[in-house]
Order: sequence, then structure tokens, then C-alpha cells
Amino acid sequence: MTEPFIGQIQMYGFNFAPRGWAFCNGATLAIQQNTALFALLGTQYGGNGTTTFQLPNFSARAACNQGQGPGLTARTIGETFGDASVTLTQQQMPSHNHSLNLYNQSDSTKRTGTPVAGVALTVPTASVPFAPGAQPNAPFAPTACSSAGGSQPHENRQPYLAVNFCIALQGIFPSFG
Repeated sequence: MTEPFIGQIQMYGFNFAPRGWAFCNGATLAIQQNTALFALLGTQYGGNGTTTFQLPNFSARAACNQGQGPGLTARTIGETFGDASVTLTQQQMPSHNHSLNLYNQSDSTKRTGTPVAGVALTVPTASVPFAPGAQPNAPFAPTACSSAGGSQPHENRQPYLAVNFCIALQGIFPSFG
């Protein structure tokens, strides 16, 4: 492998940081021991800027390019954004409905195990979805449909493959321009 640039980030499929590299886990480093890396990173990822600075933290995060793509929000180096889970509210869901046709076929000779016009699969039993005395094309009883989900957050991350992101602590200082 060629000598890396100081501050270069690479992914590794093994469970340790190679010599001269460190995990990108947000660790706090002393500026005195890592002056070249501090000159490149500064406090973009944290630290007090006088005695310490922090490495990028890729723990449970995906990488994103800096800048702004067409129609996208501008992103700066070191910025974290996004949510691991989200609770959707009723206002965030598009207006929609769930239609259901239910036919009550009381003539057992016209019941079938497969859908066919003019017949029914079975007689509705324990929970009758219609209001008492409902006529054809009547709305369902208020208890037939209800809210679901319990306002619990749901997973909101893309699929992952866990690997180690490591940053070069030693190597060639990159030239500007």
C-alpha cells in the first residue's frame, strides 16, 4: 500500500486500526501529539481547539459529501444530521383511505373458497363491521377501523454493512491546490 495522506479516511473489513491509523469513533486527541492532523481537521469534529480536537465519528452514521447538490440542503464538513428513528404524525401522512367491500352471503350454497362474483367466502361472524340495521353501501361501524401504531418511532436508516472507518494519523501532509 502507498503512504497515505494524513487525515485520509479508509474503510477496513478487519477489527483493528492499522499502525499509524485510528478508528473514526469521535475520540478526543491531544493537539501536542497530533499537530499535523490538527492542522488539517481543526475542531470541525469537536474538541476545545487549545489542547484537544476530535476525530470524525462514523459510529452508526453514513458518510455524506460536503456542499450542496441541486435541490438539496447545503452540508458542511463536520456537520451531523438525520435521525435514527422517526415518529410519524397524522399531519405528515398523505390523506388516504382504505376501502373494503364485504358481502354477507347467507345462502350456504353460494359460498366459495375463492373469490367469484355474486358469492361470499363466509358469513361475517364475531365482529360485524356494520352499524346495526345498516342498508347496502352503508358506512362501517365506528369500531370497524381504528388507529394503529401506538405513536412509536420506526427505524429510519438505510441498510448497513458494518466495517471500520479509520483515519491516517501519519503519512504525507497533503498539499493545498
